[in-house]
Amino acid sequence: MKNIKLLSEICQAPGAPGHEQKIREVVLREVKPLVDEIKIDNMGNVVAIKRGRKRKKVMVAAHMDEIGFIVTHIDKKGFVYFHTLGGFDPKTLTAQRVIIHGKEDVMGVMGGKPIHLMSVADRSKPPKISDYFIDTGRTKKQLDKLISVGDTITRERQLIEMGDCINCKSLDNRISVFILIETLRKIKKTLPYDLYSVFTVQEEIGIRGANVSSMEINPDFGFGLDTTIAWDTPGSTKQEQVSALGEGACIKVMDSSTVCDYRMVSYMKELAKEKKITIQLEILPAGGTDTAGIQRMNPGGCIAGAISVPTRHIHQVIETVNKKDIGEAIRLLKLSVENLDTYDWRFR
Repeated sequence: MKNIKLLSEICQAPGAPGHEQKIREVVLREVKPLVDEIKIDNMGNVVAIKRGRKRKKVMVAAHMDEIGFIVTHIDKKGFVYFHTLGGFDPKTLTAQRVIIHGKEDVMGVMGGKPIHLMSVADRSKPPKISDYFIDTGRTKKQLDKLISVGDTITRERQLIEMGDCINCKSLDNRISVFILIETLRKIKKTLPYDLYSVFTVQEEIGIRGANVSSMEINPDFGFGLDTTIAWDTPGSTKQEQVSALGEGACIKVMDSSTVCDYRMVSYMKELAKEKKITIQLEILPAGGTDTAGIQRMNPGGCIAGAISVPTRHIHQVIETVNKKDIGEAIRLLKLSVENLDTYDWRFR
């Protein structure tokens, strides 16, 4: 797989919901040479436009934000308390390093009550977010010069390669940011319709950026790009796993926020079969993506579908994806936007 260095930079750039400045800088640098026009809306979405032969509009959305936290209080001993920005599994946070983004970046570690001091009853209870604090090793006087209430907090993790897989924080959804950039890089011919590549904000707290962009663009066709659960590990059954690593990109059928347009699902399935792209069909019982905003936040709606990347350990401190699935997702997205004018989109 090429461009691991870029993927690493994309994953490691901080960007909690509503605070996507650093990752947006990376996106702008990479995308500007690849499109005809680029703009940033009032919410911070990056809208990159590649003009096509006809004036129909295609919106592809990949959210830039990552799950994170926000500082709510610094106590007199210098311990930092926080609220979540997006959904976390609390049991994965114990003793994990984080970065508080204030006037300077401040490293910290998630702390809680030592297990040696817990009662038998307490040990059997699942941890809650409110059980944790952040220890920075600094006094309150020192911290007051560096951070304050309202500063965001992100996870501290480097990208590593593990066999055929990639492991890092924030692969949800930085892997899709990477896929969209690489797809734009690979498109060489004039597209049939105008392509709006939207790098959205605040997906993790309610697909807010995609809603705004969809209302502004009013797309005829749309694709959401995101990760999906791969519970292909010990303890799962085939019917529970949703997807599996190494078995191809996912064509979303539905999730809890979207029933994808059956015409778009059929279009991508036929294209994948013709071009020998390895795919899986995704039905996600819980969780949603920008696809919902693309599909319905515009007059008359949009013919929308989604391409998902199977991901293990999703919404935890680190996440894992497979290189083959990334490559197949890029191929499927590229061919999908290049061939939209060849399909019969009538209801039938």
